[in-house]
Amino acid sequence: MLGAIIHAVLLALGLILPLGVQNVFVFNQGASQSRFRNALPAVITAGVCDTILITLAVGGVSLVLQRFLWLTNVLYAAGCLFLLYMAWTLWRSKAASSGESQPMLPKRQVIFAASVSLLNPHAILDTVGVIGTSSLQYDGGERWAFGLAAVSVSWIWFIGLAMAGRLVGRMGSGARFGTMLNKISALIILGLAIYMAINFITSM
Repeated sequence: MLGAIIHAVLLALGLILPLGVQNVFVFNQGASQSRFRNALPAVITAGVCDTILITLAVGGVSLVLQRFLWLTNVLYAAGCLFLLYMAWTLWRSKAASSGESQPMLPKRQVIFAASVSLLNPHAILDTVGVIGTSSLQYDGGERWAFGLAAVSVSWIWFIGLAMAGRLVGRMGSGARFGTMLNKISALIILGLAIYMAINFITSM
């Protein structure tokens, strides 16, 4: 069982460390909110979504995705459009300065965090395809220990990411820093959308 846990931890770290939309959003919320606890809606939503995806993956949904390959193209097309919308929204948004507009409210954090988690093809394919497929080599308790370890990595990572964002946010200069961070995030997400579009075109 220890081997399954170590395998899951290393695999989950390898998948979650690269700079993705989900990571950018959680970090951005940590940096833009006045207190760490105000970023918790984004952290908790991202963690819950990853938990759902990993549970489904370990439960065998990866076999369905492998059988119906056209679903991959559908995910890429929908995800690319969503990322373009999110990049446009972040580029146009202006961060709050004291006494002006407010940072993203909890309800909007939940909606955006759920969207970047559940409508992001890379997140789905990585979680369901890689983690799900890797879990098939284990049976019973070992498989669920594998899944639990992967889930734990996600939660610890998102909490740490938001905390890092809060530290960076404290070093910034109010609204100007926040606006710059939004524009950098928008450019990163635009780059991911273009990369996803290229994958979609080449897979057809």
